[in-house]
Amino acid sequence: MDPTGTPAPGTDVCDTPEHVGAVGHALFRVARAHRVAAARLLREIGLYPGQEIMLGHLAEHGDARQSRLVAELGLDASTVTKSLQRLERQGLVERRPDPGDRRVSVVALTAQGRDLQDRIEDSWRRLDALTCEGFTDTDRTALTALLHRLERNLASCEED
Repeated sequence: MDPTGTPAPGTDVCDTPEHVGAVGHALFRVARAHRVAAARLLREIGLYPGQEIMLGHLAEHGDARQSRLVAELGLDASTVTKSLQRLERQGLVERRPDPGDRRVSVVALTAQGRDLQDRIEDSWRRLDALTCEGFTDTDRTALTALLHRLERNLASCEED
């Protein structure tokens, strides 16, 4: 930026520290680009963004009632319902009666859903590699620490 406050040629005004909301704008652009890249990689294995999170949660924690998925994943009930319906149509999850309360169903991974876990993890590794291309190990460690700190800062707003 020159003494008059004009950004240098080729500089995005949102990248200047003087710009109100510069960090927020940068985070928004990075999050959007990350989402687009993730969607492309997930499409290669037949998933929509967010479905891999639900499948991974079921793989790690086992069968779950839909209400538990809503609470543990922090998602809207309608979002979980829609995602589960798609996953069920794809043969990746199934609903079964809850052994403790036959009036309620639980969501479980099918064998096909379990088999997809390695491909999901590979997609996330590829996304991390793409995201951090040209970064040193020190850069990656620092970025991860800063992102965790940002998350804690923003999570504190939820408590108010």
